Amino acid sequence: MPTGVTVSHRGRIFVNFPQWGDNPPATVVELRDGTEVPFPDERWNAPQGNDDDQAFVSVQSVVVDPADRLWVLDTGSPMFQPTKPGGPKLVCVDLNTNNVTQVITFPADVALPTTYLNDVRFDLRRGPAGLAYITDSASTGPNGIIVVDLASGHSWRRLHDHPSTKAASPHGFRPIVEGRPLMDRPPDGPPKQLTMGSDGIAISADGSRLYYCALVSRRLHSVSTDALADASLPDEEASDAIVDEGDKGSASDGLESDDAGRLYLTAYEQNAVLRRLPDGQLETLVHDPRLLWPDTMSVATDGHLYVTANQLHRQPRYQGGKDLRRKPYALFRTPIDAGPVLLR
Repeated sequence: MPTGVTVSHRGRIFVNFPQWGDNPPATVVELRDGTEVPFPDERWNAPQGNDDDQAFVSVQSVVVDPADRLWVLDTGSPMFQPTKPGGPKLVCVDLNTNNVTQVITFPADVALPTTYLNDVRFDLRRGPAGLAYITDSASTGPNGIIVVDLASGHSWRRLHDHPSTKAASPHGFRPIVEGRPLMDRPPDGPPKQLTMGSDGIAISADGSRLYYCALVSRRLHSVSTDALADASLPDEEASDAIVDEGDKGSASDGLESDDAGRLYLTAYEQNAVLRRLPDGQLETLVHDPRLLWPDTMSVATDGHLYVTANQLHRQPRYQGGKDLRRKPYALFRTPIDAGPVLLR
């Protein structure tokens, strides 16, 4: 099952496949002439354990940054297992040489045993080499935002377990997908409410605000990047910079932004991608029955929005042990009149 997709400034397409039980031969690939080629090579896709800091363990997201480098966000958590130091990491690949140039691992007080690193955005203007912002969408532990100084590799947690980063209360929200309430449905027990928190992430065109949403919620929030970037600021004060941006019309897995100041939101309940205009109004960009669980998006310099559709809700864990997915999975693109946010 694909989750992340990203496109380089020269048109190279990269996709990742987390280790969720399908045993993909590579967790990161480049699409070359319709073929999935392990990237940057087979060795980096052959970990020697869940704490291997020199190989990809289970990748959730790939993102090309404003400098046209590929960053790989490794959860270190195959099958959502507890993380071990060395597994959760952010890895930079130089697309001119296809070589890994930087590996940033996280201390145990940043990547907790329950942490699930989900998606990442970049602002290369902050500090000597820029900052990265990462969502922690843990389903059984604290959620939040992780901030990384790319020059030093130093990282810190922000909005730690803040209500805006957590799944909505089961009394206030339950997603409906393909006409059925989406819940954990174990084959030998009662259904349970989903609990995945901060998931989708996008940075504003001017870099001043970071947008985020929980997987199980229809609320959209943003926070000042100044508050996130100041590692010395008490987290309680950083939380004062949060804005509740309101109901976004659907539950979302992925968020993305463009250089025209618009926000894109996957709408997994409606098989659609929505677009939020600068004045807050929502419109439907695409709606198609083939968009079965639109997951992660990428705005490319070719003027298209790319989006994966992976039928996540049809996995056995949500269907009482029955696998209802139908291959092939899909990667779609649709034209938009804008380009990516490039903060450099």
